Amino acid sequence: APLRECEALPGASGRVCVCVCNDTEPIVLEGKCLVVCDSSPSADGAITSSLGISVRSGSAKVAFSATRSTNHEPSEMSNRTMTIYFDQVLVNIGNHFDLASSIFVAPRKGIYSFSFHVVKVYNRQTIQVSLMQNGYPVISAFAGDQDVTREAASNGVLLHMEREDKVHLKLERGNLMGGWKYSTFSGFLVFPL
Repeated sequence: APLRECEALPGASGRVCVCVCNDTEPIVLEGKCLVVCDSSPSADGAITSSLGISVRSGSAKVAFSATRSTNHEPSEMSNRTMTIYFDQVLVNIGNHFDLASSIFVAPRKGIYSFSFHVVKVYNRQTIQVSLMQNGYPVISAFAGDQDVTREAASNGVLLHMEREDKVHLKLERGNLMGGWKYSTFSGFLVFPL
């Protein structure tokens, strides 16, 4: 249960709930931590309470986009976990994508959009790439045409995620040895729940 305290705000009729909630990011106003418990977020991330107070929370913005700037060179770790690693972040609003592990961790409950584009070149093997949520495959994509020199496995999805859920890409089949740069992995919070 969240810790709650109530305090009167100047000019407000009644009392406003000030609390720390497990699934709600606190908003700092004039040095105080405030979450209006009977509020609802709007589409643009603003929070409007029943008192008509509207506050825009910067933590409502979550987005990342990562790419490979070099050819994929499998490491001992990538061979063991089959995680597809990225080495350059283009966007990381909220810092919820960890470049070292190439894992995105949801900062809050909500609907998230993810897309990926994994390129293979000069590789006659079929590859299968899966987007993993908490260790389970959610969607997959294949690239297996043996008559082309470059091909991409691409897909996208909307996911309902809880706070601390994790998402990453896994190579389920084939290998990316010599796989070309320009592979991308992106995601963003569509709206919080």
